[in-house]
Amino acid sequence: MERIDLPLSELTLSQKLDLMEAIWDDLTKHDEMIESPDWHERVLDDREKALAAGKAKASDWQKAKERIRKNVSCE
Repeated sequence: MERIDLPLSELTLSQKLDLMEAIWDDLTKHDEMIESPDWHERVLDDREKALAAGKAKASDWQKAKERIRKNVSCE
């Protein structure tokens, strides 16, 4: 595959995010071809066990997104 060089240092943050979103959208069209690394399954298993043992608690998805948005600034 040919290497693609992008002038990343010349792009605005907004342009970089748009580029990442376009790449992600394209990747998800073929997500069945992407295998998760083994460690993903181990982490998920550990988290599931922690939830079952009462050592962790799950967050409501909407509340989690709000919390993330408050902690991340895209300016």
